[in-house]
Parts: sequence; C-alpha cells; structure tokens
Amino acid sequence: MMQTTMNTIENASTLELSMRFPARPEYLCLSRIAVRQAFIQMGMDENRGEAIVLAVVEALTNVIRHSYGGPCDRPVDFMINRYRNPKDGREGLEVIIQDYGPKVDLSRICSRDLDDIRPGGLGVHIIQSTMDEIEYSHGETGGLKLRIVKYK
Repeated sequence: MMQTTMNTIENASTLELSMRFPARPEYLCLSRIAVRQAFIQMGMDENRGEAIVLAVVEALTNVIRHSYGGPCDRPVDFMINRYRNPKDGREGLEVIIQDYGPKVDLSRICSRDLDDIRPGGLGVHIIQSTMDEIEYSHGETGGLKLRIVKYK
C-alpha cells in the first residue's frame, strides 16, 4: 500500500512531499516523477535536477537489492523538501530515503574501485559524484536513512 502526503504553496518557500511505498522496482517511477516536479517547481536547472533523479533511483535500487535482498512489500519512506543551507543561505532540494532493513555498518558504505570494470555496483559512486551533500545514518526504528541535497 502506498501513502502520500504533499504540502506545496505556490510561489512560497514550502515544498514538502512524503511517500511510503513497497520496495519494488515498479514504484521507482513515482520517485522520478516527484523529484522532477519538485525541481521544476523550484526553478532548478534541468541538468542539476536530473542529477537528483539519477541519485534517487540509484539509492532506491540499493534499498531494494541490498537492504531488503530483492523486491518485496517492506516499506520505503521517501521525502522531498525545499532546503536552505543555514550556513550560507543556498537553496536546494533535499531528499531523504529511509528503509527498515538490517542495521548496516556505515563505515562500509563506499563505492567500489572504478578500475574494477564490471556491470553494476556503481550506485554509491553515482550518488557521491552527483550530489552536494550526502549523509548516511541509522534510522530511529532500524534500517538505513540517506539524506542527499543538491543546490540550485
């Protein structure tokens, strides 16, 4: 079952979207659509916005494959927020992805060596190379929480 909550105020600084959906590839299109609509609403450059889409799809694919061991009906929480950096005032888009899989050693989350040429396994590298801020943490109720930000 999918749950969605969206708060948007036209021409204001508020943009909030929260969804919960099953960890299945067929739901990835919802995240792509939501991120595209959010970066368009913010007036973000298309190339920067599409970088967020790519990072989000990679992160959600990692949740399905690694946190849950394949497609299943376990939940993924997905949130999008307009974000303003408190230090320098830059505006961007923040995406938070929370799964409820086994606890992960955060120090082991890394990209594989790019000289190791083989299919797959580049999700972490893609996220790191496309986003401005990346933060992994343990969720309050287990699993992994990923917070990523891309500035305008």
